[in-house]
Amino acid sequence: MVAVTHQREPTRRGALRPATWWGRALLRAVEEAAYDDGQLAAARALARSGRIGGLVVDAGSVAAAVDAEDGLWTVTGSVPVLDQETVTAFLEVLSADHARLDAVLAGDLPLDLVEHAEEAGVELVPYGGELAAACTCRHWHDVCVHALAVLHQLTWLADRDAQVLLHLRGVPRDDLLARLRRVAVPAVDLLDAHGAGSGEVDEVEIAFDAALRARRLLEE
Repeated sequence: MVAVTHQREPTRRGALRPATWWGRALLRAVEEAAYDDGQLAAARALARSGRIGGLVVDAGSVAAAVDAEDGLWTVTGSVPVLDQETVTAFLEVLSADHARLDAVLAGDLPLDLVEHAEEAGVELVPYGGELAAACTCRHWHDVCVHALAVLHQLTWLADRDAQVLLHLRGVPRDDLLARLRRVAVPAVDLLDAHGAGSGEVDEVEIAFDAALRARRLLEE
């Protein structure tokens, strides 16, 4: 797996609230980590200040440099990754509906996908107890203002592209595609073995090709 460095967020004057349900869910988890409303307000202001370097997202971790008024600090956050059994369960849910696959590769996270995934024991959106962060400022509270600011920016990234969440959970885009390709090929073979018509096989191949095209459009 390869870490992805996202561009530095520009200075923003007003509050930036998530537009998606998963962005709002992740923000609630971040807000639960705050010591009090004053710390939360300071973190929001720092997140909007443009003084946080590009976030480096990897499986199970996020990191960024923070050039705050009280010094230059390094924040590292962590989220539990999905184990192999859980990833397999998620892929089964995802590959069962080609519309879900298209949506995920386009940066969306359909609610019905998450509901079916949860039924299979897969938690995609981290909850409060799963989020952890540390900062070189060594603040007395577990999550300092600098760390909260970085986690706020993480919600912005995830809100714009749900693939950020999957990467954090240990299923980055390239790995997801590789795993889905291994799932899709046996599915086509299975249709042939049961005498399915060519139209059904074509639908599988067309859906997968569409997903790949969506991914390439996102990367351009």
